[in-house]
Amino acid sequence: MFASLLAPLAVLATAAPSDTAPPAKGTPPVTAQTQRSGGVRPPEQLAMRFDTADLAFELLPDRYRLEGVATLGFTATAPLERLVIDLDRNLPVRAIAIDGVDLPPAAWSNPEGQLVVRLPRPLANGQSVSARITYGGTPHVAVRAPWDDGVVWSKTRDGRTWFATTAEGYGCDLFWPCLDFPKGEPAQVTLHIIVPKGLKAPSNGVLLGVDTLPDGRSRWNWRIAHPNTYGIALNVGPYEQISGTYKSRFGNSIPMAYWYLPGEKAQAERLFAEFAPTLDFFETLIGPYPFGDEKVGVVETPYKGMEHQTINAYGNDYAKAIEGFDWLFQHEFSHEWFGNQLTAANWDDYWLHEGYGSYMQPAYGRWREGEARYAAMMQGQRGAIANQVPIVRGRVITEEEVYEAKDGGPGLDIYNKGSWMLHTLRGLIGDAAFWDVTRLAVYGRTDPRPGNFQPRFGSTAEYERFVRQVTGRDYGWFFDVYLRQAALPDLVTERAGGHMTLRWKVPGDGPFPLPVEVQVGDRIVTVPMTGGRGMLAVPDDAHVVIDPFARVLRRSTAVEELQAWRNGKTK
Repeated sequence: MFASLLAPLAVLATAAPSDTAPPAKGTPPVTAQTQRSGGVRPPEQLAMRFDTADLAFELLPDRYRLEGVATLGFTATAPLERLVIDLDRNLPVRAIAIDGVDLPPAAWSNPEGQLVVRLPRPLANGQSVSARITYGGTPHVAVRAPWDDGVVWSKTRDGRTWFATTAEGYGCDLFWPCLDFPKGEPAQVTLHIIVPKGLKAPSNGVLLGVDTLPDGRSRWNWRIAHPNTYGIALNVGPYEQISGTYKSRFGNSIPMAYWYLPGEKAQAERLFAEFAPTLDFFETLIGPYPFGDEKVGVVETPYKGMEHQTINAYGNDYAKAIEGFDWLFQHEFSHEWFGNQLTAANWDDYWLHEGYGSYMQPAYGRWREGEARYAAMMQGQRGAIANQVPIVRGRVITEEEVYEAKDGGPGLDIYNKGSWMLHTLRGLIGDAAFWDVTRLAVYGRTDPRPGNFQPRFGSTAEYERFVRQVTGRDYGWFFDVYLRQAALPDLVTERAGGHMTLRWKVPGDGPFPLPVEVQVGDRIVTVPMTGGRGMLAVPDDAHVVIDPFARVLRRSTAVEELQAWRNGKTK
């Protein structure tokens, strides 16, 4: 079966010279449609379920080309006359067959990066269709991956091919025909990746086998269930591999593997030694590793990193840090829970990915070393919170409208402010409730066990419902300020006549009854702040510290002055 899938590609592989110059970064250019990921979708994309994707790739590094045959299975959820599939026009379509019957070229078009295929017959609700798309070309080269997207052509120290993809921003359509929005996940993807002799192709999910072709090339076959739309990744290089097995506290055994470049064995072994304790942290605090029947996989890439499901990209150069663990490995690994198991249904809710992904690093510091490390790591995030726009806007938006300031996005606030919001929420509702809410968000239940959950989609509204469900209280006022307003709550204090008054000032002047700890001399008092106001007795000669353990995210003039000073220096 695999040979027949790639028969057209084998001919192309021998048909051109091998002295093609490498494409420049940012080329070939992509259309606005290809750059767009998420947002309001065409009705045809909302009228079908993505069942399966069988993706056959052939990498031709001498010509900087990628050839592909994608066989996609869909089921109509409403009457459907056309397939609308996202695919960068830099990868021109050469042939399309519907249910095994070839279509004439006039039956499809792709002028701007959204392939429209006119079906030979309309589909009724519940009917299925198979589309086989043959395509290929020179994929868009990233300028500065992973902060922008595309492929990365690189070389190892000894001059061999080192290639990788990354697609969170512009989307999966950069190198395979897909539905480029968060809920466009296929239920199952099978990959067949042909690479030159001497190279390997670690990818998503379970390895089905490696076939050696007559000319010495190899075909790597993988299968993964419910992958995040941008989680499919191609990685090609002369990799070496470290493997092991994690014995989970839930009773199952999980394969672990790290693919690294030759000459780095000692460093690679030290990083691999972090896998099991990090996994134990997440399983203990949150719940089972979501993809235990596939693998924990990490691959060294020629760019910084990305949370590709079960094959996380790692390019941190084995950097050392005072925390004693590799922050990039830990952060990308956190996305197996927050991003791959729990996927935000709309880009507007991506603080669920990045806020949690950022918070789990201080949480891991606390797990390893205690409160001092946790506090130091939280303070490290605090100075980066910008508060220019709200984190959540309550509508369907694109990836660019989240990450790009020019498009009105909160940018890094979904990381740092999201993390501090979670820190404040944990202090407000307590550890037990906070982690139960987290488990509900990740698994849809508070008692996850291997086999009793599936990857799921979540939203801000659902998260708030989970908080109400666990605590029995409505914390809408909390999320209104931290998520739906830009400015932070400001705690205004006055001291006179042996008393101190405290008042929350929040955008919109709504209710904000967030309790505050106050240290008076050697005594710490929790002020309930009912109605957003509070008072306590304070002797005139007492030393007072507001929020001595920094449990609350609030306005800080020191941070504002620091940021203004930094901006001035930059200008």
